[in-house]
Amino acid sequence: MIHWDILKDLLLIASCSSTICVAFIQKIKKHMSCSKKIPYYSFFVNIIVSVLFCFCFTNILFPMSLWVGFFSYIGADTIYKTLEGKLANYTTLTNKVDDTSSLEEITYE
Repeated sequence: MIHWDILKDLLLIASCSSTICVAFIQKIKKHMSCSKKIPYYSFFVNIIVSVLFCFCFTNILFPMSLWVGFFSYIGADTIYKTLEGKLANYTTLTNKVDDTSSLEEITYE
């Protein structure tokens, strides 16, 4: 039998963790040497942040916190695609554009 309450809690924690991870990865992305490494880096950051998040703020044990990390990785991709066009991509960050007028303006609806 599926424990829906536990699954709901894990997904809720994963959504909080993935929001933190997206912001962190966006900040670190410009220091990466290759854009092909970003998904692997993102996976490990999501796992580590989720495990630490679970240990600090919840009573979820280690094996379940790995699931939170996996859900967080999947959710971070969804959040990134939702914010597509509003976040700077890898090439923009690595070109170190000094003229901010060349970057697209963010519009909020």
